Amino acid sequence: MADREGMRRTSARADDGPAPYIREAKGTITVWFFVAVLLILAASTDIMALRFPDPDDAMRLLEVRDWLAGQSWWNVGQHRFNGGNFPMHWSRLVDLPLGAIIAVTQPLVGAEHGARVAMILVPLLLLLTVMMLLAYITRRVAGREASRLSVLLVPMAIPLLAQVRPMRIDHHGWQIVLTVAAAAFLVAVPRIRTGFASGLALAWLLTISLEGMPMAAAVVGVAAMAWAWDPSRRAFLLSLTWTLFVGAVVLHVVTRGPGIFAPACDAISLAWLATLGIAALGITGATILRPAMFAGRIVALGAAAAATATTSLALSTDCLAGPFGTLPPVAYRIWYLNVLEGRPLWEQPVSHALMVAALPAVDLFATVREWRNAHGDQRFVWAMLLGLLVAASGVMLFVERAGATANALAIPGAAALLLALLTRARTIPTVGRRTVATAAAFLAVSPAYIALAGAAIASRVDPAVQKRAALRESRQICRELYDIRTIGTLPRGIVFTPLDVAPDLIATTHHRGVGSGYHRSPTVIATVIQAFTGSPERAREIVMASGASYLAGCPGLSETEIYRRDFPEGFWARLQAGERFDWLEPVETGTPALAWRVIRPLPPVARRP
Repeated sequence: MADREGMRRTSARADDGPAPYIREAKGTITVWFFVAVLLILAASTDIMALRFPDPDDAMRLLEVRDWLAGQSWWNVGQHRFNGGNFPMHWSRLVDLPLGAIIAVTQPLVGAEHGARVAMILVPLLLLLTVMMLLAYITRRVAGREASRLSVLLVPMAIPLLAQVRPMRIDHHGWQIVLTVAAAAFLVAVPRIRTGFASGLALAWLLTISLEGMPMAAAVVGVAAMAWAWDPSRRAFLLSLTWTLFVGAVVLHVVTRGPGIFAPACDAISLAWLATLGIAALGITGATILRPAMFAGRIVALGAAAAATATTSLALSTDCLAGPFGTLPPVAYRIWYLNVLEGRPLWEQPVSHALMVAALPAVDLFATVREWRNAHGDQRFVWAMLLGLLVAASGVMLFVERAGATANALAIPGAAALLLALLTRARTIPTVGRRTVATAAAFLAVSPAYIALAGAAIASRVDPAVQKRAALRESRQICRELYDIRTIGTLPRGIVFTPLDVAPDLIATTHHRGVGSGYHRSPTVIATVIQAFTGSPERAREIVMASGASYLAGCPGLSETEIYRRDFPEGFWARLQAGERFDWLEPVETGTPALAWRVIRPLPPVARRP
């Protein structure tokens, strides 16, 4: 054990600086290339048909196209919905690489293919970046051999891979990369420049999405505790916190422009910037005091944390319920509670929860094991990584989509565990047993695939699952969101649709929509839901007021199934059952998608005097 730790410390010292990272980049790029090719081949049909993994990806493409077409950099509202009154909270920073690639490729291959190129390249470049960052972290804590294994483990982390695959252009991939980047510079040799880089990554993260705040707080918290243990890390800590604050201010001004003073609970605002500023001042004060004892430094940091929390509570009172706490009851109950990616892990299907949480759970064991066995600097770095993993796993428990970040941060520890298992397997003299042990080692650090296989097997033998599948097969239902596109052949108009299919329809046809599932338009969300779940009379009133030329929907999708199942006397359930209404004229779509032309009453004839 001592020899192994000595080799690891020597390896870690040798790995300081960029040269070894550059030498190993070739291997990382080779693995990435093969993974990228496989992902492109797997998604080739979706790429050619422009089928989006999620409505958010369709909406992101709309945002980029509108920006390139002349919409203001500072205006991210979606003018194709709700008569142009559809505000959004997204950041243009995510639009930058997509827009740049489309602008460069459009003259060569056309607008449609330029969009496809961007939707392939951007997520795959994020995949390459996260591979390189994780390789660096792993090399720093576990040595070069484990670093090589970490690159192989990235494709085995299904929740991570799902966010950086072709066509996935929403901001979640950026959240993962920026969090991992901040972690990489945190575990690097503590210098002013590494603190600057970590703080800049966090500022970028928070500007893209305020969902990154828990992990930003975790990185700063771990850095502060590291200073409390080792006061020589003072320069790194101050560089990190002040770069985070100043960087967030600069990016806020650059991306919001005239809207910098607007209050917000779902994006960086002056209140959040003040919180970051107080945190920087408080941490600076704690380091200036230079308490001689560890306990004294902890007390000073506690005072800084208390001042930061007090500032946040005082300036963000309206945000205590969260950005979704002020939704109308019908929108909260029927829409938000059914967006499972934003819900706690315990509300997910068991097989999915296991797939998301399995690798972080394995890595918590692996990281604790490595921390206990390590000595000196390596033990210290493992402790920092363990703190980040615990924080990420905690966030994952309450928000399912945060599991992708937790899986990413789990890979260094998993790689170290895999190296230990493979080293032990190599000592087995029998070829057969050695092969089995090697395969078992890889399975141990890729539990998501075991959970996925288990779910597939269970679905084949579970009578209830088979019964539901047979029932779905017997009905004419849509299989995917993009089935709604068939109404794109109708003359241009406003289409009143359920929330989930609207972005795909508007991104791929010439139509306009009424609303979709974005919480800055809560009244629109509630209105659409009320139309489909309420009485036909109420639906007619809402649809007519929207100015819609058509009404359309896709039977069998999760949203319309909720309307049909939970509101059997509601408007959508009656429409899907075949009931006719004199103000709707059925339109043949040639697919399971249902569409009607809205018949408007003629305007009254003016009487002659």
